[in-house]
Amino acid sequence: MKYKIRLEETDEGFAVWVPGLPGCWSQGETELEAIENIKDAIQTYLETIDILNRDKETRLVEVPV
Repeated sequence: MKYKIRLEETDEGFAVWVPGLPGCWSQGETELEAIENIKDAIQTYLETIDILNRDKETRLVEVPV
């Protein structure tokens, strides 16, 4: 899957987050490191959502883009 990310340079390096996944953010000393770190953060975020919804009724919907 592809996710839109926001990347901003800070005094400490780069901050990066996923607007479509509230609370999913990371950082890195370089732009490349920040992008690699957000990939890990996205995986962890999605795994956590699956765990939290494991025993809940869920459905899938398709939305044309």
